[in-house]
Amino acid sequence: MMPADKDTASPDATVQPPRNKRLILAVAGFAIAAALLAGWYFTQERKDADTLVLYGNVDIRQVSLAFNGSERVAEMRVQEGDRVRAGQVLATLDTRTLTLQIAQAVAQIEVQEQALLRLKNGTRPEEVAQARAQVAAAQADADFASQQFERLQNIEQESGEAVSRQDLDNARSRKRAALAQLENQKKALQLALIGPRQEDIAQAEAQLLVSQSDLALLRHQLSLYELKAPIDAVVRSRLLEPGDMASPQRAVYALAITDPKWVRAYVSEVDLGRIKPGMSARVTTDSHPGESIAGWVGFISSMAEFTPKTVQTEELRTSLVYEVRIFVEDAANRLRLGMPATVYISLKDNAGSRQPPGDG
Repeated sequence: MMPADKDTASPDATVQPPRNKRLILAVAGFAIAAALLAGWYFTQERKDADTLVLYGNVDIRQVSLAFNGSERVAEMRVQEGDRVRAGQVLATLDTRTLTLQIAQAVAQIEVQEQALLRLKNGTRPEEVAQARAQVAAAQADADFASQQFERLQNIEQESGEAVSRQDLDNARSRKRAALAQLENQKKALQLALIGPRQEDIAQAEAQLLVSQSDLALLRHQLSLYELKAPIDAVVRSRLLEPGDMASPQRAVYALAITDPKWVRAYVSEVDLGRIKPGMSARVTTDSHPGESIAGWVGFISSMAEFTPKTVQTEELRTSLVYEVRIFVEDAANRLRLGMPATVYISLKDNAGSRQPPGDG
């Protein structure tokens, strides 16, 4: 029986070594995995220490355009999504009434210009001659009236013939009237020789200037009947149509200004001291995950605020944060208003001095 027991134990002795080997291999594999995990962890920690990751949304400026005047819309020349250039005419108003007012103002100016020219040229020689002739005629009437009065007066004094008191008074009155008319014509001749007063010329010039200013105002109003783009932009909304009544209170177009374009993000107070304006950054989006857009930190708010609901990081949802704007160079126009974006700011050797356009 003993040999049989020995033979029975012999197979167990030959099986034990492979089991120990597997245990050793498992322990070694675990150690290698732990080492790799630790290495990745420390590498990731170093990467996080050198890079600040922020989450935000794309933001751009917008402008609403309206006419200064109240008139019917004549043309709407662009549609939603069209890219427009600064100075491009986007819409026009009906100009028929204003055009007639301008024509009337032009005619009035022509009348005043001729009147002013007449004053500056002075009295014509023919008018002077006419005034002299009128003086001569008045002189003759005065002489005749004086002779008539003297004749009646001499008859009464020298011959003793009776002259009615009424005839004498009438002759005296005619003499006075003739002398007054003579004096009036002499003054008229004197005015003709002197010419227009400088005050009259200045008054005519001032009236002409007023009319010219009125015309300039009408033409300026006519230019405002064309709605022009103030800057390069993209049409977001078309709010009126031809035939609608425009007014300064009714917007015609809403434009999105695509330059500058930035990502509005929020940074905690802990990370606030790690960034500064001008630092370079990279921006990625879910629609282009493998492509980054170059940017730079352009604005850091000086006031803390509660984190907006749009911020996606959970640890910041109840914290006080500071708004940060990361301006981007989006020449391909890949970023859209409100699009979620991720910002990577390298904190190591970031000595950029880029400044944001405008006032931030």
